[in-house]
Amino acid sequence: MRYSQIKAFHNVAKYGGFSRAAEAIFQTQPALSEQVRRLEQDHDILLFHRDKKGVQLTSAGEHLFLLTKQFFEVEQQVEEYLSESGAAIEGQLRIIADSAHHVTDHLSRFRRRYPNVFVSLRTGNTTEILNELRTFNAEIGIVGSIDPGHEFTAVDLGATKITAFSVKGYLPRGIDSLSLKDLKNEQLVFREPGSKTRQKLEEEARKKKITLTPALEVEGREAMREVVAAGTGIGFVSEAEFGNDSRLVKIPLRDTTLSMSETMVHLATRRDVRVIRAFMDLTTGTTV
Repeated sequence: MRYSQIKAFHNVAKYGGFSRAAEAIFQTQPALSEQVRRLEQDHDILLFHRDKKGVQLTSAGEHLFLLTKQFFEVEQQVEEYLSESGAAIEGQLRIIADSAHHVTDHLSRFRRRYPNVFVSLRTGNTTEILNELRTFNAEIGIVGSIDPGHEFTAVDLGATKITAFSVKGYLPRGIDSLSLKDLKNEQLVFREPGSKTRQKLEEEARKKKITLTPALEVEGREAMREVVAAGTGIGFVSEAEFGNDSRLVKIPLRDTTLSMSETMVHLATRRDVRVIRAFMDLTTGTTV
């Protein structure tokens, strides 16, 4: 195994094809193809499925790609350590959150302090967020109510109550709150099974021996908001995520104190990645 072969494989996997990888790292496509071919031949392993449409990682290739992500990240840390301590922080910071609401203030401050870092933000449910962190496809995650264990480093961002909500005028006049038992007779709009809000609501209902059956299941918080705003049924969010949508009203849940805590997490093994350390230190008020 040679460094050049591993680097060639990593870039083809990273950019999704030989042509795009060659263009990105200023090498020729035949040179990259030959390096990957030798790597596969020397170790009797197939790393890519190849067809006219392009390349796709095999299961062995996916596992190796996760390892090379870690390998080249450590290489970058070594370079940063050996460079001048006052060097500006650069690179990219990929954040995946269950709600952008919980991270916008931190992002604004981070961008002002580190303008050379490219920041991307996308949303997902708790299961997706943790998987993306584990596979090095994101640096920071914002998730609700988890026990991070030893795998993740976490910072608590606080907690707010879980509330039901509907379009204005959905409930009969005079009814401005509901019990979990009342929900059995309503049209419920749930997020996908990976949603922590949904999991908490269903667990609480089971404790009270109540079965809650969704009339609709939608992917993502914004999709749920729009479905509820169309008058389809009742949805559920933490109060911090309810926002200021004039179409909607909160419906307090009378017989439960369910709350959703928010936690900022990253892989513990990546604590020394400069952009991760900078973002976490800024969030906790520690000087970088």
